Amino acid sequence: MVGCGSMGGGMALLFAEHGVTVSLEDPSDENVDKVLQAGKKDDLQDRLQKHQGYEELCKSLGSPKVFIFSLPHGNVGDTVVEGLHNYLNKGDIILDASNENWENTQRRQGKLVAQGVFYIGMGVSGGYQAARRGPSMCPGGQDIALDMVMPLLQKVAAKDGKGRPCVAKAGVGGAGHYVKMIHNGIEHGMMSAIAEAWQIMEKCMDMKEDAVGDVFAKWNAEGELRGTFLIDIGHQICQTIDKEGRHVVDKIQDKVVQDVDGSEGTGIWSNEEAIRLHIPAPSLTSAHYIRLASANRGSRQHVQKTLHGDFSQEGKIKFENDKQKQDFLEDLRQAVYSTCLASYVQGMIIIDKADRENIWDIDFENVIQIWRGGCIIQADYIGDLLEDIYKNNGKAKNGNLLYEPRVAEDLKKTFPALKRIVSNGVEINAVIPSMSATLEYLKYAGNLELPTQFYEAQLDYFGKHMFDLKSEPAGDPVTGKHHYEWKPA
Repeated sequence: MVGCGSMGGGMALLFAEHGVTVSLEDPSDENVDKVLQAGKKDDLQDRLQKHQGYEELCKSLGSPKVFIFSLPHGNVGDTVVEGLHNYLNKGDIILDASNENWENTQRRQGKLVAQGVFYIGMGVSGGYQAARRGPSMCPGGQDIALDMVMPLLQKVAAKDGKGRPCVAKAGVGGAGHYVKMIHNGIEHGMMSAIAEAWQIMEKCMDMKEDAVGDVFAKWNAEGELRGTFLIDIGHQICQTIDKEGRHVVDKIQDKVVQDVDGSEGTGIWSNEEAIRLHIPAPSLTSAHYIRLASANRGSRQHVQKTLHGDFSQEGKIKFENDKQKQDFLEDLRQAVYSTCLASYVQGMIIIDKADRENIWDIDFENVIQIWRGGCIIQADYIGDLLEDIYKNNGKAKNGNLLYEPRVAEDLKKTFPALKRIVSNGVEINAVIPSMSATLEYLKYAGNLELPTQFYEAQLDYFGKHMFDLKSEPAGDPVTGKHHYEWKPA
């Protein structure tokens, strides 16, 4: 195990718990010592060994050697590969369990192939708790290497409700890290929707945290949001009390800094990929923008002064009776589900487009199985829905889940509730970026009378960018055949 922080250390203990002897290496003695202390507490000390330096580490391993990386993304992985280079032999396997950029993964795969060393990019989800108790794992690489490590991974992986391991072959090349990257983009869309619902209940409906937690618990128990990890932890967060008797969530500042401080790259990359591949993914992108805006609370304080707070004062929702309140909460539940489903749809469309471009041969049924347990975007109802689609079709029709009748049916069914929630949110100044972006997405995704008709005319007027005529077939996204000389040069 190279890298023994919260994720690597947890996985080291997990493997040891399943009978594997784990050699530990980390530049920080403190990290390794923490793992050893935790191992002693769990009576695993005989299966954990501390090593200093790559030569000593490699001598402790049999053949083929199997390394698991749990490192910061970027150059650190290259430095470690370079340090191991002289000690690697043909048939050795590196499992990169970091949140690494898929392009770095493919570059390292290409570099190591000459040595006969296998490099598997493996996304790991579920946070540090799952790393210790059984995570969701998404490995991608050469089949021969995946076949060798899969029995071990299946043993330690999270299990779904049917006892099936939440690990499977994602595809070849950088597919494993790519799928995990988009998983995190979907995660951001879902997290934003749930946080937006929390704010509406807590700030705009004046509900107590315990009552909000009860609503989340009910949503997680039944209906389209049943078995949704983020809803479940939402219930727990709302009802967690510190030693002073205060709700912990009430003390937390409203800033997410992981994208800005460099500790998290997947959200940035997933949005870059959506743009690069020309895929509209507003539920994901809007969630990312609020993260960026939230990070600099000091800047927001200054802006609040210049705007006199006019745009940031939440209004209150008044109900004449309990039935009105319950009807509103049901609308809110449907709006959250609609946004979560749209986040999945947008993410899967991105994965499909990248798969076709890179010829990764991604197994979409496997991807859904990987996400059935132990991961942040676990959502049982959505999992059942998509598993049936991919099991029957292999891939969604033309790679677009919006073409699937069952997905479209759910989005149509929840559209009125989503629209009512967004409308109310606008009136009371609630901050609802992902839900409102989802509403707009559903409005324009299948609309044949977009304002871009006028937009296209503007482009042709000043840039001679050409256009197609309404009388012609819809066709593909290619340059039009017509120009009108609006004004002589």
